[in-house]
Amino acid sequence: MDLEATPAGRREAMIRLLRLGGVATTAAALGVWLNGRGRRPAAPAAATVRTNFQVPAEAALPEMAVIQGDDPARMVRRAIQELGGIGRFISRGDVVVIKPNVAWDRTIEQAANTNPLVVAEVSRLCLEAGARRAIVTDVSINDPRSCFARSGIAAAARAAGAEVVLPEERLFREVDLRGQVLNSWPVLEPFLNADKLINIPIAKHHSLTGATLGMKNWYGILGGRRQRLHQQIHESLVDLADFMRPTLTLIDAFRVLLRNGPGGGNPADVALKKTLIAGTDPVALDAYAAKAYWDLDWHTLRYLKLASERQLGTLSFETARTRFVTL
Repeated sequence: MDLEATPAGRREAMIRLLRLGGVATTAAALGVWLNGRGRRPAAPAAATVRTNFQVPAEAALPEMAVIQGDDPARMVRRAIQELGGIGRFISRGDVVVIKPNVAWDRTIEQAANTNPLVVAEVSRLCLEAGARRAIVTDVSINDPRSCFARSGIAAAARAAGAEVVLPEERLFREVDLRGQVLNSWPVLEPFLNADKLINIPIAKHHSLTGATLGMKNWYGILGGRRQRLHQQIHESLVDLADFMRPTLTLIDAFRVLLRNGPGGGNPADVALKKTLIAGTDPVALDAYAAKAYWDLDWHTLRYLKLASERQLGTLSFETARTRFVTL
């Protein structure tokens, strides 16, 4: 598989790699580089908070790392190593907020929530790097206590030394998001007090947009009646992605919910892909996973084009510097 022949060839090779999944498909790609590149009334007392947690770009490092293997924890470590190491992203004394998808009262096998082993290993790495606190939190759709328990995320995160914060009403703060669609909205407070922010969505189908990945995961910072945002879902997604610019994104594609998302429930809708896609360009990561798993691009996922126009990342995932590794 010649991944460097032409941009079109690179694109097709990358898509085939994710669609096949497993751990054998990337053998030919091991060590290969791809070079290149609902509105609420505004409350008068709403705070204005700008939350950009990005680290400086480094031209010598990849923008994406695609890791395939049988051990999610080992895959996390290797992905971050390929991107420059945890020290590039986390400094001693940081308060790190880790945002998995913990929306649903589902088991690991149903693939509606982020794999707890991925969440735990990210937490562990942050604390090893000297972070003062690692906080795992999300605003669940089902009962939060049940979601965090049944998903395995609460136990795994705590075992790794992280704190688990459930979305209690007292922890929301009215914030002016200063978006094109979103103005004042309640945001869960840990996201406003972080030094670094790591986004860990799971790749899954979504009945409205077709797929839910990294940028859609930001719905989980909000309180209030989030379903109202579906009226202008693409615009609201981009407003949230502009408001929350993460330090690092890791898309959990170990198990992928291919149909009947986002809540899922039937293990027959889940494909075992044994993949982790990590990087610093959230648009490229979403564009790559959406095309590979659901054959979706910006014509359907209009938020990708809008995010690119707002300079949040690149649509052309095949031009991103990418490292492929099979463990």
